[in-house]
Amino acid sequence: MDDLIIRIHSGVIQGIRQHGVKTWKGIPYAEPPVGERRFRRPAPVQSWQGTRNADTPGPLAPQPVDPAGGAFGLKRGDIPQSEDCLYVNVWAPDHPSKEPLPVMVWIHGGAFVTGGGGLPIYDGSVLARRGGLIVVTLSYRLGPLGFAHWAPYANGEEDGYVSNAGLLDQIAALEWVQGNIAAFGGDPQQVTVFGESAGSMSIAALLAMPAAKGLFSRAIMQSGASQAIPDQQGRLLVKALLDMLDVSDDGLEKLTSVPTEEILRAGDRLKQAAGASAVMLFQPVIDGKELPLSPLQAISQGSAAGVEIIIGINKDEGALFIKDGAPLLSMEENAKAYTAMTGTPEAASWIEDYAVTVEGQRQAMTDLYFLRSALLFADAQRSHASVWMYRYDFAMIPGHPLLGKAFHSAEIPFVLNNLELLQAAGLPVDERMRAMAEQMQDAWVAFAKRGNPSTETLEWPAYDSDKRWTMLFAEESRVDADPEAGKRRKLTAGN
Repeated sequence: MDDLIIRIHSGVIQGIRQHGVKTWKGIPYAEPPVGERRFRRPAPVQSWQGTRNADTPGPLAPQPVDPAGGAFGLKRGDIPQSEDCLYVNVWAPDHPSKEPLPVMVWIHGGAFVTGGGGLPIYDGSVLARRGGLIVVTLSYRLGPLGFAHWAPYANGEEDGYVSNAGLLDQIAALEWVQGNIAAFGGDPQQVTVFGESAGSMSIAALLAMPAAKGLFSRAIMQSGASQAIPDQQGRLLVKALLDMLDVSDDGLEKLTSVPTEEILRAGDRLKQAAGASAVMLFQPVIDGKELPLSPLQAISQGSAAGVEIIIGINKDEGALFIKDGAPLLSMEENAKAYTAMTGTPEAASWIEDYAVTVEGQRQAMTDLYFLRSALLFADAQRSHASVWMYRYDFAMIPGHPLLGKAFHSAEIPFVLNNLELLQAAGLPVDERMRAMAEQMQDAWVAFAKRGNPSTETLEWPAYDSDKRWTMLFAEESRVDADPEAGKRRKLTAGN
């Protein structure tokens, strides 16, 4: 039988050979969340007859698109969008293995409002081929369709409205992996989730969600940690969204037929009305059921006991968000924004340490939002499982205004080793960049295979209360004991 034709629980699929691996794309893991299923938990996918071609990724979830293609100039305007977006993509080495292979599942970022598992930048070919493992990417609902707090409107219905629909989608995809990945040669007992930004924040939430327990054994969290809004804030936001859609509490049946574009526009207007403090209106919400506590609280109490973690940040996270020449918030506006972002009133005094300049505000975002959350999460988990910490310092093009910095998301094409895609988009790729990609990818693969990211060329000790070893990925990568110790102590004081 053709090894590209395989049977999974829902039917027979046929993949393709591409870039030296076998791949199956656009496999549905749940029913389309449309019509009556909008704002409800993902439903099991229905079986199909015959053989389904799995050669094209599914559509992106409805989202705004940057016409410039973001930091790397990778335009996505021609990629279809649809609420029918719950699909996975699988890559496997093109040679048989006597033993089931470890599995790495990528959860994309994009501030919970953009992105998709089928984007070319997330292609898993090189990782599957070099790493000798199975790679899965997934898409999930975004924005008000995936992260509005609808559960208070469920009215006791067993299959009523839910909150955190996007996270429930991710859980459904991970359940699909558990049930089907053996057909691709994968080991469901060796699943590592990895993700960046909102993908990493999603992983933090999954580690806190009872329904996700046992679906993976390791996690890699890139530039994102505990992030959630309280129940009351979520209720206020969804009520404001209903008002903008002109839907009353007793007329919710209208929600099934409101055009997708209207819902997105209402969410955008809501964000504009909220102002500078509304960095992410749509994000995980502490609903008391699916996500009972904030991820940090849950982790501290042992919700992810035994799950080994790599967690880290990029040295210049803020450079992606605060551009040269951008209008800067006043000290008062910054204090309000960072108090909202971090959930602590102390941020109002912390911000005073940073100059109201582009560089000063970039550093403030890097430290107060990304570094602090990573440190707190690492400290919370390391008494329950081994934790490894990193900081990505590598500059793609030294001297370049943006690409000369280790900005937010800069590590993604290195972890997935998709530098050829950047080269095709006109960015210069040199040997030092290729070496960095192999170095990072080898560490991620070692972790997925053995639960330890040390490689033959880089010894990487675990993060502990004594040395706080941190891997610095740079021109000359090395481990450092407690880098910027004074800053760490200040940002985590009292926690």
